Amino acid sequence: MKVALIGYGKMGHIIEQKLLERGHIVVARFNSQGMDLSELKKAEIAIEFSKPESAFNNIKTSLESGIPVVSGTTGWLKHYPEITALSLSKKVGFLYASNFSLGVNLFFALNKKLAALMSSYPSYRASLTEVHHLQKLDAPSGTAISLAEQILAENNQYKKWALKDNAQKDDLSIEALREQNVPGTHIINYHSPIDSISLKHTAHSREGFALGAVLAAEYLIDKTDVCTMQDVLNLNE
Repeated sequence: MKVALIGYGKMGHIIEQKLLERGHIVVARFNSQGMDLSELKKAEIAIEFSKPESAFNNIKTSLESGIPVVSGTTGWLKHYPEITALSLSKKVGFLYASNFSLGVNLFFALNKKLAALMSSYPSYRASLTEVHHLQKLDAPSGTAISLAEQILAENNQYKKWALKDNAQKDDLSIEALREQNVPGTHIINYHSPIDSISLKHTAHSREGFALGAVLAAEYLIDKTDVCTMQDVLNLNE
């Protein structure tokens, strides 16, 4: 594949390493200075890990240029319906994931099943905790939001999710912590008066996220619609 990297920070560099290891070519690299369309159009696909404030325009520009996009930037999802509509109308592939790691996507599948089981036992109150590095700009993380939305879909005792300090009685509480050198930890907790159940995923490095993004690009390269990591990993029920 000929790949454009949109966002060339720490993740962009690790993704480039994984691309090269798997025999692909990086033909363009863009940072916060913006994109050169003539350079972008040299690519067959773009992998976008930029910033929340620029992600929408980056993805929109790529799709309008006929370049499929794999996006891992979080914090821009109010525009997600517009982007998916554009992908479908242009017949240009698009794949967004809040987290590309294989382990996290298996964790999503486990979370969904556990949430469905626990919905019959209201004495257990669910909560989430996520821990990330100090450079993480959004809180809660996109992964935590995805996990919370899975629980909300299965359990009607919660009206919405909210950060812990603002959570009301009927909210699903998310605690977002920022610490030095933490790639990402997510914990689902169910507490009752008599016991607790926890489900935890801990990332040891960013390499798993980078490899997942490359696998997603390899999957998306010949697609013309909106896909997910569940499609890539064949986790759809």
